[in-house]
Amino acid sequence: MTRQISLQQYLVSMYWDYQNISDTKIAKDLLLFANSLGFIANQKVYSNWCEQSKAKSVLASLDFDCIHVCREFRNAVDFKLVMDCGGDSSDIVILISGDSYCEVLIDGLRQNGKKVIIFARQKSAKLSLRNLADIFYFVDDLPKLVENKTQFKSTSLYEKINYNEAIEYLVKAINTALDKKKCTELGYINNLMMQLFTKYQGVSSIDEPDGKKFKNFSRFIDAAVRDGKVQKQGQELFLVKSNKLAA
Repeated sequence: MTRQISLQQYLVSMYWDYQNISDTKIAKDLLLFANSLGFIANQKVYSNWCEQSKAKSVLASLDFDCIHVCREFRNAVDFKLVMDCGGDSSDIVILISGDSYCEVLIDGLRQNGKKVIIFARQKSAKLSLRNLADIFYFVDDLPKLVENKTQFKSTSLYEKINYNEAIEYLVKAINTALDKKKCTELGYINNLMMQLFTKYQGVSSIDEPDGKKFKNFSRFIDAAVRDGKVQKQGQELFLVKSNKLAA
């Protein structure tokens, strides 16, 4: 039966670097996650399948498009994925990889109005990706996300909050992290804001006073520092005295 696509549904594409995250066990949860956001237009997974024939069989049975990439040169999989993703016409792009080449992709995708979600391994993910993507998750978060589907309804990706609301969320997130004696590194605070406040779905959900968008979470933090709302030392955030007393 051919699935009917509602005009209200967002188109979703997945691009999975299997050489970076080689685990067929997450495939079903990825599909459930992507399906909850809209209609899956692409579900591509990249590797040298001559060396991964069993994994290819499992993924193909779930209708993944297994793109074979020969090892003609270093980072051939990365190059092929970037080329394919660059021409994507979906509304939401999910990248399953933690490699630094995703930085190049994210900027271009967001400039074309797409929402970018990244899933990465906790130990190997580039810290910069947490600040660049609209939403960043670790692969280990998938089971909980699928169980709690209301946490990632597609409509929430397009909700907006104003700058003052975002500052309020930021201050509360820093306070929460400090109370729990957690690190206040930018990526952690960005994720904590998403966990604590459903309206906040990454920096693209913040409307600047002039109607523009912050390019990344770091730019939002820079604005908050200039306005005297928070302090920053290296990659860690701290509260100014007035905000700490008000929290």
